[in-house]
Amino acid sequence: MKKIVVLIFFAAISQIFSQTSSGKLEKVFSDGFFTEGPVSTDDGKIFFTDLTFTSETDLQAGNIWLYDANTGKTILYRSPSGMANGLEIYKGNLYACEAADYGGRRITVTDIATGRAKIYAGYYNDKHFNSPNDLVFDSKGNLYFTDPRYSGHEPIEQQVKGVYKVTPDRKVDLLTGMISMPNGIGLSPDESILYVVCNDETDPATNPSEKLKGNFIAKFILHKNSPLEYLGKLVSFTYPTGPDGIQVDSDGNIWAAIREEAAPYIGKYDSEGNELLRIPLPEVPSNLCFGKGKFSDYLFITAGGSLYKYKLN
Repeated sequence: MKKIVVLIFFAAISQIFSQTSSGKLEKVFSDGFFTEGPVSTDDGKIFFTDLTFTSETDLQAGNIWLYDANTGKTILYRSPSGMANGLEIYKGNLYACEAADYGGRRITVTDIATGRAKIYAGYYNDKHFNSPNDLVFDSKGNLYFTDPRYSGHEPIEQQVKGVYKVTPDRKVDLLTGMISMPNGIGLSPDESILYVVCNDETDPATNPSEKLKGNFIAKFILHKNSPLEYLGKLVSFTYPTGPDGIQVDSDGNIWAAIREEAAPYIGKYDSEGNELLRIPLPEVPSNLCFGKGKFSDYLFITAGGSLYKYKLN
């Protein structure tokens, strides 16, 4: 009996510790500069962005690419892109966070069927956003997005690097400005928890601040009619390693692109912050998304200037 109990104990403990995944990784695109923001359609297409930092690309103005998993081909969907970064699809429309560095500093929405675009959120308190980065929708049509600033010559007009909410009637509210450099963002399956990445490229040990600094994934309770309630850090990383884009699966696990220069990877974490899985990568990742339809057992990962697809076991 004691032996059985011990075996059960160690079997349970083994579920907490991370495993290295042995799925199949394939590079499907490599012609970008700094790829970001993948999002999937129901018919196997992946929109993703290409941040062509102007100081390094002779003032290239950003691209949105479209990869078709059915054919393996990638076409240029839009250029210039307004320096689009994070993307999301909601009710047949493509929403884009347009960053700074000669970009739009706004949220735009494109009708995928017609290609026509319009501005969805352009200002807060009559001032430009800093550099919208990533976004997520809830089931009621509320959009949540992060607004840091990593690059760009434009003046910073907002007092904080914030996390915002845009209601279906396009009312913009600042939810929090307590995180020094908000980046990736995601919702729990029941939409009660908002996960926000902090990816701060400054060493917190040499640059003290009253704000939450460093590299971590934070948890907030989403209250209906009040500001976010901070629950703490779900996962913390040692500078300069840090998370970037995240996705939350239907079981509530958080998948994160981890920017570790020496050994980049995708990390999978449960809702308590335990690391469950690592997917090693040959390039530093920026973001990821799950496929849909017949490609629902694939991850699509932007890393370096590339797009990868990863077959989950």
